[in-house]
Amino acid sequence: MKIQQAKLYGKKKLTSSPTPELDTELLLQHITGFDRTHLLLNRDTELTAEQEEKFVSCIEKRKTGLPVAYITGHKEFFGRDFYVTQDVLIPKPDTELLVELALDALEDKFRSRPGIIPTVCDMCTGSGCVGLSISAECRIRNAEIKLTLADISEKALAVAGKNAERILKANYALICTNLFEQIPQSFDLIVTNPPYVPHSQAIDLLKDGRSEPLLALDGDVTSDGASSGTDDGLALIRRLVPQCYEHLNRNGVLIMETGEYNAEETAGLFRQAGFRDVRIECDMNEMLRDVIGVR
Repeated sequence: MKIQQAKLYGKKKLTSSPTPELDTELLLQHITGFDRTHLLLNRDTELTAEQEEKFVSCIEKRKTGLPVAYITGHKEFFGRDFYVTQDVLIPKPDTELLVELALDALEDKFRSRPGIIPTVCDMCTGSGCVGLSISAECRIRNAEIKLTLADISEKALAVAGKNAERILKANYALICTNLFEQIPQSFDLIVTNPPYVPHSQAIDLLKDGRSEPLLALDGDVTSDGASSGTDDGLALIRRLVPQCYEHLNRNGVLIMETGEYNAEETAGLFRQAGFRDVRIECDMNEMLRDVIGVR
């Protein structure tokens, strides 16, 4: 099978995908090691028998609804390549706003207190893409932070740890914890993309075969992981917001992704917990996305 034939094969097979051509190209890049331009200029190149077998297998997996990122084990986020497995959510473009807002908040701190090394916690870190992107971007700007990556899932932390070793190599900590139960210290900045999807909608989202962990989506759970009986996606956030307030230093900032489901309600929880200067920021699609507050 030549590369051009493989492209046609993928397009024909992936009829249920909204992006069959892109999916096929990404899978071909994964198995050949070629970039997009190389694939285009070498479309008459024959795949080896091993490559063809692997390509067909990848296409079959994609047909089930399994995302390309889980098949390849990679996803780009904020200009960097992150390792992902089905133990973590796939990094989404809308979540890059969380990184941008965090960098703005840190810039204010660097400006007001030259020479400091701010402490930052990425709660519910998953793949670590948010916290690691923040830290890496700070280094590009000749600044440094002390980063804590926290998650209730040991498997998710293992993924975050692999990404941290590759991207940072130093100045970070990994903590397995149910929210802040195992974290005594306070921080200058807390960023978090917690489970915030209403339970019924989280169940519906997973019906397409995407295989993302329900644990990282369903916001309607109690502290022991049981169903809260609510369906607004706020059960976990109701516990998390006051805990964040207690674990922030004076003038510390909390930035939380909540999305269009419940951003306004989350802003109310910020105010109720004692946060000031609370505001909601919209993503690239003008959807309510992140809530920000200052302790």
